[in-house]
Amino acid sequence: MNSYFADMHIHIGRDMYNKPVKITASKTLTLTNILVESSRYKGIDLIGIIDCHAPAVQQEIIRLIEQKKAYELKDGGIRFEQVTLLLGSEVEIYDENCKGPIHVLCYFPTLAKIAYFSEWLTTRMKNITLSSQRYYGTARELQYKVKELDGIFIPAHIFTPFKSLYGRGVTSSLLEVFDPDLIDGVELGLSSDTQMADQISELHDYTFVTNSDAHSLAKIAREYQEINMEEPSFKEFNLALHKVDGRGVKQNYGMNPLLGKYHQTVCNNCLKQVALKTTECPNCGSTKIIKGVFDRILELKDTDLKVNERPNYLYQVPLEYLPKLGPKTFKKLLERFDTEMNVIHYATYEQLAEVVSEKLARSIIDMREGKLKINAGGGGKYGTIS
Repeated sequence: MNSYFADMHIHIGRDMYNKPVKITASKTLTLTNILVESSRYKGIDLIGIIDCHAPAVQQEIIRLIEQKKAYELKDGGIRFEQVTLLLGSEVEIYDENCKGPIHVLCYFPTLAKIAYFSEWLTTRMKNITLSSQRYYGTARELQYKVKELDGIFIPAHIFTPFKSLYGRGVTSSLLEVFDPDLIDGVELGLSSDTQMADQISELHDYTFVTNSDAHSLAKIAREYQEINMEEPSFKEFNLALHKVDGRGVKQNYGMNPLLGKYHQTVCNNCLKQVALKTTECPNCGSTKIIKGVFDRILELKDTDLKVNERPNYLYQVPLEYLPKLGPKTFKKLLERFDTEMNVIHYATYEQLAEVVSEKLARSIIDMREGKLKINAGGGGKYGTIS
């Protein structure tokens, strides 16, 4: 079967009393709401949540199981309605081999194993209740522990200028920090795509995952992948990452890298695009320059060889990026087409025009076909559609 997988860097916010902090105007960004949104409205079959090391999140999962709303799968993962939850943790590494902090994703098959991982982390982390906390230990030690617990290890958003493998963590190679044999895949992030990443030869052996750094329910599945596997479970996902017996990523879906908020090199003060080796902004005189992903990859580039078996990378733009598509229109589209995926990828112009204006229907089709003009993002500001 084909399954849609999205990985949630959702960073569940909590106050000093460990109560969820309101992230969106209408709904709290809790684990249950994420599962409901993914299952009922997004059309996602498999979703990774990287806050599952936090005791409060584990308790929420246990409550769902006790209420018979969820259950553990034999092959790993938690099934809730039509979606399977992968139990994950995002960890920040900054050991003596790192040039800067690096975020990595660790996934585990069962509640028992991520609970053991959490207990282990409490001796190497100052605040286990929060997301993406600094881990005090070596990267390789973390890899060994993840593998000891039958887990999956994936460097996160690997080109982002801050807190990533190539953006800040190493000079030129992942070998500086990691054991390459204990990496199961790499996450590209919003500002790059397959073609860009494959200019670095040491990445050729890894499966690329395209996932959404989502901080709201609306942004779930902003990026995702379609995967060939027998069922949405931890075991099948792991096999797909390693392309075992016909399993694997069928297609990557992601925003055009131009829309990513770190695609181009810009002045951090006025956000004007500047050349890579600029030391002083010609527009405002600031000396604070944020290197874009596009330029960083060119620095690292060591090959023009293409990896033939790579799946297609299909650009998509979330509906919320379209001008004049507000909440009421979004609701009408979901009522007619069930999920945002159906609107973005499958609904015909004629079908769309029955629900929204002809101009908006044409914009959705043009977006699908890559015909909309994009103003590139940089310096922490997303690109825009004009």
